[in-house]
Amino acid sequence: MRIATFNVENLDSSADENNPTLNKRVPILRAAFERMDAEVVCLQEVHGQETDNHTSNDPDRILSALDAVVEGTRYQTYHRAVTKTQGTPYDKRNLVILSEYEIEAAYQYRNDHIAKLAYRKVTSNPPDADAKDLSWERPILHAKLHLPDGSKLHVINLHLKSRLASNVEGQKNGFSWHSAAGWAEGYFLSSIKRVGQALETRVLLDQIFDAQPDAQIVVCGDFNAEPGEVPVEAIAGRVENTNNPNLRHRMLVSCSNHIAESNRFSHLHHGQPNLLDHMLISQSLLPSFLGAEIHNENLHDESLPFTFDSKYPESDHAAFVGEFDL
Repeated sequence: MRIATFNVENLDSSADENNPTLNKRVPILRAAFERMDAEVVCLQEVHGQETDNHTSNDPDRILSALDAVVEGTRYQTYHRAVTKTQGTPYDKRNLVILSEYEIEAAYQYRNDHIAKLAYRKVTSNPPDADAKDLSWERPILHAKLHLPDGSKLHVINLHLKSRLASNVEGQKNGFSWHSAAGWAEGYFLSSIKRVGQALETRVLLDQIFDAQPDAQIVVCGDFNAEPGEVPVEAIAGRVENTNNPNLRHRMLVSCSNHIAESNRFSHLHHGQPNLLDHMLISQSLLPSFLGAEIHNENLHDESLPFTFDSKYPESDHAAFVGEFDL
């Protein structure tokens, strides 16, 4: 069985002078999907498209852009789990799980295991008089799959907060910040959200392990963090951090450890290769883990001067694939 995670980067049907049309993106993304050749695929940044029935009070969206990419491929008939708001997909950056196997149940969590935080901004203009709620922008998507042998596989799809600084009122003009302190507070807020999502994921994992110590779990997606950084460490729960060998069965293992260091990257920024996309597996899956691969041959540097992500029909993230013998 092959499991893949892929940030398809703003998959939408709209286009302008800077954005390639969906028709240009479809053959390139479809080729990437076919190369993944996976039974389970976790996708990030799948935009929703409004239907004729859509209104601001009664939203109705479908994933027609994704439908166009998978048309004629094995994924066309796959079961789907999708993040939703008001009963319909979000307009931007949905998480999607495609599965050849039956999806027995699907859940999403957004400040369900961790209450919204209270924070008072110190550089906003005007200053915050009182603390305000701080919540994540994207939910966690969790699907329970029914495998052919009768066992269950928990698949958790993540897109953690980006490293871009969050907005601070009165501190920005377009993309320009009025003060370094304002930018620093925005960056701090993004870090809180990213780590908060990771903590909520770890709380979810512990709940699964409480109910089933030998649960088969895969956590994958765009973490916007590299190995060794707090979000990855928080989700993995390594014994080296807990100092408790009795928690070993709850520790997740990174599939990227199987990949040569020279090829261990899924994103390029200012010429620097980064591993932002991850696949972590439970100890119960480790005996069946055969290997992993990152399809990064066509990656472009999304930060080079005079180049914009929107001008490239391919994604600025590489697909990450893990293979298992179940």
